[in-house]
Amino acid sequence: MSDIQIGSIVKAHYKTGIYIGEVKEDRGKFYLVQMLAVDKHPMQGDLHNPGQTENVFFHQRKALSYLEKANVQKEAVHPYEETEIPDYNDSLKQSVEKLKQKLNRRDTDFNSHAADQLSDLEKQYFG
Repeated sequence: MSDIQIGSIVKAHYKTGIYIGEVKEDRGKFYLVQMLAVDKHPMQGDLHNPGQTENVFFHQRKALSYLEKANVQKEAVHPYEETEIPDYNDSLKQSVEKLKQKLNRRDTDFNSHAADQLSDLEKQYFG
């Protein structure tokens, strides 16, 4: 991890999403990362009970916003290997599409709930 410095462009795994961002500060066990693009949209549902819909609070999980900053554990931050940083809105659309395709592969109660949440998020994101 010594190759990650302030100003480095990184892939940051935050909760169930993956983002491309810029390291703004070293905060000991964390980096403060400013988000520039979405690589993988966060999964919907209860993080503590993945795949379950009964007797859990089924959370709607938004992607972090453009230029939003988050404290990300250093173990979850890796150098970004690509040459170009995708446009935030384009990357958000692509990550939503990938998640929709994944959810449509299997007809389960969880995937149905998650797809409903994602559909609502699409309306919030893109109008």
